Amino acid sequence: MCRSIVQLRRPEQTNDDDVQAAALQFVRKVSGYRQPSKANQAAFDRAVGEIAVTVRMLLDELPPARVTATTPAAGRVRSRRPVSA
Repeated sequence: MCRSIVQLRRPEQTNDDDVQAAALQFVRKVSGYRQPSKANQAAFDRAVGEIAVTVRMLLDELPPARVTATTPAAGRVRSRRPVSA
């Protein structure tokens, strides 16, 4: 589950569906439930909603992420440093 977490702070505005999906993923990870029981559904949904609101507030207060011109080739060149003998 953690490997699929995406950065929501982007140069363009993040939509509410992405924020909701991230909140759901977070609550699933923290609670250990993929799908909660009927007894826990209300608490689960409330947690997802509260986290989504908090994430939206955070993203609205932060400046947009900068666009960088990093190319994969530049990364490969930097990683090929000569080995000293």
